[in-house]
Amino acid sequence: MDLIFDAGKKGRKGSTLPEFDVPETDSIPSALKRSEPPAMPELSELEAVRHFTLLSRKNMGVDSNFYPLGSCTMKYNPKFHDKICSLPGFSNLHPLLPQLRRGGALTQGALAVIYETERLLSEILGFSQFTMQPLAGAHGELTGIMVMAAYHKSRGDSERKVMLIPDAAHGTNPASAAMAGFTTKTIPSDKDGNVDMAALKASVGRDTAGIMLTCPNTLGLFDPNVKEICATVAKAGGLCYCDGANLNAIIGRLRPGDLGFDLMHTNLHKTFATPHGAGGPGSGPIGVAEKLVPFLPVSRVGKRSDGTYALEYNHKDSIGYIAPFYGNFSVVLRAYAYLLTVGRKGLLRISENAVLNANYIKEKLSEAYDLPYKRTCMHECVFSASRQIRNGVHAIDIAKALIDRGIHPPTIYFPLIVEESIMIEPTETESKEQIDVFIQHMLEIAELAERSPEKVKECPLTTPIGRLDETSAARKPCVAKL
Repeated sequence: MDLIFDAGKKGRKGSTLPEFDVPETDSIPSALKRSEPPAMPELSELEAVRHFTLLSRKNMGVDSNFYPLGSCTMKYNPKFHDKICSLPGFSNLHPLLPQLRRGGALTQGALAVIYETERLLSEILGFSQFTMQPLAGAHGELTGIMVMAAYHKSRGDSERKVMLIPDAAHGTNPASAAMAGFTTKTIPSDKDGNVDMAALKASVGRDTAGIMLTCPNTLGLFDPNVKEICATVAKAGGLCYCDGANLNAIIGRLRPGDLGFDLMHTNLHKTFATPHGAGGPGSGPIGVAEKLVPFLPVSRVGKRSDGTYALEYNHKDSIGYIAPFYGNFSVVLRAYAYLLTVGRKGLLRISENAVLNANYIKEKLSEAYDLPYKRTCMHECVFSASRQIRNGVHAIDIAKALIDRGIHPPTIYFPLIVEESIMIEPTETESKEQIDVFIQHMLEIAELAERSPEKVKECPLTTPIGRLDETSAARKPCVAKL
């Protein structure tokens, strides 16, 4: 069944279609037609179902495997919130249905969800207002930096063209800043993995637009100087942006707005119950301080004096439209249900257990793998395979060996400032028993790298496809069936 294109038999069918109830037509221009129909296998329904079911079993996902993908918070998300999204009152809505006119009652519930989620996030994270429009984390970054640019423009600060970005930031930060028209300047980390304060103070000036600080950073560390960082940039006239992709580590424990940040994005698809992977769906709403509210995108959900909700467009200083309709509504809906489910105490437990699990792994593996920063970590711990390199075993070899053991590899080779980095994020949803199994596998791989390194480099051996020439695959992809 793996060779699906070689299976089947001519004339075999897997479905029966009803007779056409409209006239047949042939309106496709001949220039757009294939000379021959595609060579598709002719299968029964059973054969097709078995093929795709077998393919699904070859995938790794949170529902089937431990998935400690650092910096991505690939935690289990309760199926109850998927059920909420399938309720007909939500799933059957169309974004062009009226809000207040005839039929408007159909959309009032959805508008209320958006409005209330904005209020909840504003309170939890310490900002004046949120917009739920951005469709992903990086989209939220771009939206936030566009808001920042509009703010400086409104004040006539045309000189502010430089965005400061620590070298332990997420890789999308400099891309977002550049797309918004800024020049980026890297701020190095000090020996403890924090922002180098001397370098920061030497870099701020009249041209500083702001700083994009990943908090906690990609080393899995919380910078104890975060208030001083924000104050330094603010004194120079810049704005402070918090990349909230790692919010799972601090949710419920502190509010970024209280630390001095002027705006931030958070990833609903990481922290707040949306299945995350395969490129989507995502949601990266941004929250802003009061002085930045006028520049938020339109439309905005407003609540009227009679208790009804409506989308508002009359905001003259807005950066305009950044998404069709109003973001990924089903993702927002899941987040709303998640927040109502866990409550304040639940948010505290989420961050506590996420940090506990990461530090447990850090301590258990610190004798077998090099630990570049010997500090209490937050949601993730970052190791280096520099010790294993002595025997020719690299981070990618360790990752491939984990696949053979039924575990999705952690993030490797990021952050870039750690040689042969291995970034592990267990999240709060994994049990101690599962984490112990992962730790045991990592210890066995480290021991095998010392005793028989060639065996580690042969992995994976249990997958349909073994070792690939990944460099050639990236540079010379073959996307057509030969």
